[in-house]
Amino acid sequence: MKITLAYSGGLDTSFCIKYLTEQGHEIHCVTVDTGGFTPADIEAMEAKAFRLGAASFRCVDAVRDYYEQCIRYLVFGNVLRNNTYPLSVSAERMFQAVAIAKQAQLIGSEAIAHGSTGAGNDQVRFDLAFSVLCPEMQIITPIRDHRFSREEEVAYLAKHGFEWTQQKAKYSINPGIWGTSVGGAETLTSHLPLPESAWPTQLTENEPAEISLTFEKGELVGVNGQVFEHPVEAIQALQALAAPYAIGRDTHVGDTIIGIKGRVGFEAAAPLIIIKAHHLLEKHTLVKWQQYWKEQLANWYGMMLHEALFLDPVMRNIEAFLASTQESVTGEVFVKFLPYRFELQGVKSDFDLMQSEAGKYGEMNNGWSGEDVKGFTKILGNQLKIYQSTRKREEV
Repeated sequence: MKITLAYSGGLDTSFCIKYLTEQGHEIHCVTVDTGGFTPADIEAMEAKAFRLGAASFRCVDAVRDYYEQCIRYLVFGNVLRNNTYPLSVSAERMFQAVAIAKQAQLIGSEAIAHGSTGAGNDQVRFDLAFSVLCPEMQIITPIRDHRFSREEEVAYLAKHGFEWTQQKAKYSINPGIWGTSVGGAETLTSHLPLPESAWPTQLTENEPAEISLTFEKGELVGVNGQVFEHPVEAIQALQALAAPYAIGRDTHVGDTIIGIKGRVGFEAAAPLIIIKAHHLLEKHTLVKWQQYWKEQLANWYGMMLHEALFLDPVMRNIEAFLASTQESVTGEVFVKFLPYRFELQGVKSDFDLMQSEAGKYGEMNNGWSGEDVKGFTKILGNQLKIYQSTRKREEV
């Protein structure tokens, strides 16, 4: 059978190549680069795929498409799941699944396979995208169907002449432009932290640094005065500056699609800085009700994206709303880097509503008089007075 395999180069998908070829299938590996691979990584993944018996390998460069179709809306919505997690893996998995489904159709596969287990979110994300976009194709999931453990996978590969060290198998690390997740023995508990050695990026910079971020209509376009051709380049530049400070480490605890609690470590320096800086700029440039309704819809957007519903048409409706709120979200945000953290210093924007001529909070006003405020307050409190007066009569 001709099978397209969603291939990441990790233990699970490497196992799938060897296991499925041993079953007599023709395996075509497709990797979708969403910002987590270097050219050397891709070259090594390709060599490994062929060594394991793959019939073909293709890496789809989808970084800019990923930004345009997904990340920009996560920024517009300041989306952090449970006020913590920037949906690093949630977002890219859905986008990767859609891209892989398209490739499977292009090469005329009879089936499509992935290496998900039966205990996580990714199985639902891949299954849903493949079943919607490739309903004619069988979905094959060896690890989930046979309940293979990581130890069994390592032993199987060793039996077939491919060594996979236990240390490499200890942590599951998923890098991408919107953050890197880290899972291991500690994240399966409720109390153990990941050890320092488990984090992909180590602290190498201790001297504080102050930088400026330039936003144009809600999108990061410049860092320290340098304006980039595309926001992806600005994100990468910010990541390069922030990573040595080991900024953006945290552990996310959340509800999985399948109803169990999950815990995962992640580091996402650029995403967290961008979201927090963007949110601060919005506080200065948007009115109260824009911020309120953005927050409501953005929460739904993040939840639905996390729970595999990226293809639902309501997502396009929410994206249109989020984009429409960004017309005045333009200006600079000033940020200070320190080891393991960052501080937002302030903003400068031509659309800053705080710097209006109407007045300054707690100081002087030019748009109204004291008598105006007395009348406004009297009318504002009228309904409350009526309600409280009836409550007093009931108490008597």
